[in-house]
Amino acid sequence: MTFSIVAYSRDEQAWGVAVASKFLAAPAVVSWARASAGAVATQAFAKVSFGADGLALMAGGLSAEEMLAKLLSTDEDAEDRQVGVVDAKGNAAAHTGEDCFDYKGHLVGEGFTCQGNILVGRQVLEEMAAAYRSASGELADRLIVALLAGDRAGGDRRGRQSAGVLVVKENGGYGGDNDRYIDLRVDDHPDPVMRLRELAKLHHLYFGKSEVSTRIPIDKTIASELQGLLKHLGHYGGAINGMWDETTKDAFWELVGVENLEERWSPDDHAELIDPVVLDFLRERFPK
Repeated sequence: MTFSIVAYSRDEQAWGVAVASKFLAAPAVVSWARASAGAVATQAFAKVSFGADGLALMAGGLSAEEMLAKLLSTDEDAEDRQVGVVDAKGNAAAHTGEDCFDYKGHLVGEGFTCQGNILVGRQVLEEMAAAYRSASGELADRLIVALLAGDRAGGDRRGRQSAGVLVVKENGGYGGDNDRYIDLRVDDHPDPVMRLRELAKLHHLYFGKSEVSTRIPIDKTIASELQGLLKHLGHYGGAINGMWDETTKDAFWELVGVENLEERWSPDDHAELIDPVVLDFLRERFPK
C-alpha cells in the first residue's frame, strides 16, 4: 500500500530508497540499502526479510534480477508482494504480484525503478520517473523530488501518512565509520513528503560540508558580529574588538556544539574561515 523509488548514483557511488504511504512508519518496513551491495524496497504485503536477505545475496555477487528471482522462487505468497531493487552496479529490477491491489505496477529505468500499489493510477509512476530523470543535485534530493512528484500526482489513493528517504555510501555516515549517509523518516504527518523535504534541508545544514573555496575570511567586521552574538548568548565575556583570537574561537566552538554545526566549523580546520551557510543560519536563528 505504497509507492517508492529505488536508485543508484554512479557519480556519488550511492544507493537509495524513498517511499511514501498511508501506513504508519512505512520506511521502517520498506527501505533497505547497503553500500556496494544495492538497495531494496519491499512493499504491498511486504516480506520484510526480503530487505536483509536481498542485500546479502547482492553483496555475494548476484545481480538485481538474479536476487529477485531467487527470493520469489521460495515465497508461497509471491503474488502478494511488490519489490524494487538496484544492485551494486545500478542494474534495476522489479516485481509486482498479480494479487497486489490496483492500481499496481512498476516502471524500470536506467539505474532506478519506481513501484506502487493502491495508487490513483499509472500516472503516479510516470510522474515519479520523469521527475527523477530531470532532477539535479545529489541522490537524496532527486529521490525526494521524485517522491513529491508521485505524491502530487495522487500517490496512495487512500491518502497520506508517512514518508522517508534512505541513502548509503561507503564511509558516508556521521563520523565516517558507517555507510548511512542519510536516513530520514516522517512516521505520521498530514503531508509527510513535504515534511521530508524540510528535514532533508536540515540534514544538509547540519551534516553538509562546503568547499573551502566557498568559505569567507573572518575579518574584523564578521569577528565583531560574532563576538556580539556570543556575548548576547552568554558564551563570551570579553571585549567586542573584532579580534578573532583564541578566546573568541573557543567561545564560538562552544556555540557550534550547542547548535550541532560541528561538521561545518572546527577550531582545527580552517578556523580563520567561516562557512557562509553557518553565517546565514546564525543570522536567521539569532536576529539582532
